[in-house]
Amino acid sequence: MQLTHKKAPINIKAALTIATSALLGTLPVIANAADDTMTPAKAQQESSWDFESAFLYYSESDRVSAAEAVISAQKTLENEAVLNLKLTIDSLTGASATGAAAQPNVQTFTRPSGKGSYQTQAGKTPLDDTFKDTRVQLNAQWTQPLAEKYTGSAGVHISKEYDYLSLGVNGNLAYDFNNKNSTFSVGLSYFQDTFEPEGGIPLAFASMPLAYDNDDDEYSIDEGGEDETVNSAGKTAFNATRRTDSDNKTTADIMFGFTQVINRRMITQFNYSYSKVDGYLNDPFKMLSLVNSEGIAQDYLYENRPNSRVKQSVFAQTKYHFEQNVIDISYRYMWDDWAIDSHTIDSRLRIPLSGQSYIEPHIRFYQQSAADFYQPFLAQSNAIPGFASADYRIGEMSAYTLGVKYGMKLSDGNDLSFRLEYYRQDPKNSGYQAPGALAEVELYESVEAIIAQVSYSF
Repeated sequence: MQLTHKKAPINIKAALTIATSALLGTLPVIANAADDTMTPAKAQQESSWDFESAFLYYSESDRVSAAEAVISAQKTLENEAVLNLKLTIDSLTGASATGAAAQPNVQTFTRPSGKGSYQTQAGKTPLDDTFKDTRVQLNAQWTQPLAEKYTGSAGVHISKEYDYLSLGVNGNLAYDFNNKNSTFSVGLSYFQDTFEPEGGIPLAFASMPLAYDNDDDEYSIDEGGEDETVNSAGKTAFNATRRTDSDNKTTADIMFGFTQVINRRMITQFNYSYSKVDGYLNDPFKMLSLVNSEGIAQDYLYENRPNSRVKQSVFAQTKYHFEQNVIDISYRYMWDDWAIDSHTIDSRLRIPLSGQSYIEPHIRFYQQSAADFYQPFLAQSNAIPGFASADYRIGEMSAYTLGVKYGMKLSDGNDLSFRLEYYRQDPKNSGYQAPGALAEVELYESVEAIIAQVSYSF
């Protein structure tokens, strides 16, 4: 759903309220907000519901695949209050990078549950091929005028996966001035997340234990009881590397936004956000290779990250409507106390093909620096640091997305669109010299993905 070319006045107050909620994690971003403009036709159908649905497929080469279905509903009431409901269901499967380094020999890893093992071939990036999860998420948002120049919004969020639960609330206030051509807003949100990973929460820098076969009531026992003894010992050794079955984190966000209508063709938005995250911030499934001076792995240690993170960002976006085309350009700069900073440039150009269809090319570029505790491996000759992670997602990288969207209005007035994009992520070496065998393997493997989406509004 993108900016439509309606001649009705821009409902900047509603647009800004929705945009603010979006950056707090509850609704689509401002690029989609303009579609919620109240037209005369919609004003006559305030009691009806408007629906949007989408199906997205994401597939990385030899890694993770995801299928996601989304349906959202919006109802505008007589007092100009707006109710938004959104249901998201997605499923992830495939292989996920563990953080361990590639080696010139076959490597054997214990599965996260401790039951069984898997192998990675020589020269290949270690991937856990049992990665699988299903998520169900529900968002609800209520927006309504509070006074002549004020609009308020409040919402709730719940998301459940097999081993993860996220609960959140948000609220924001928007103030119109300058004949409603300018809007200032402030928004708050709070999230409580609970992790219950398969196999429990590992101890920081604990060695990966050997796998055991099954639970005590699932394996066979020979005449001498040897299998029972071996498996019981294996399970005990595995449990010794766990500190608890579950853990939590909290996230508190505040965002200040300003939107300005420049003229009948141009609108701009500026946001500043501050986010504080506390609690369990490790990935319980990630590890680091402990290598000797020849670069050969001697052990695998579970990662350890700080238990707090402060993120800040500034965001600017401009939309300009030419005689026919609409251009949408945004820039975001993010920095945090982990020493990560990132730049994101996103651009779309909507080109009408006829009165009933359009095409929209999309280009996005992303670049980030590495966290100060990111390390692609640990050297056996050095002391174990206080914090370390080999997760490429917090390492230095650049990424880009190239895609195109085609949309059309059907004979019944409903909207149908198709989107196809190519994504590539290129991790970088942030200054580490690879010893011996590590110099002969790919430590910073690129990730490529295809994204396909079908959307239908009715």
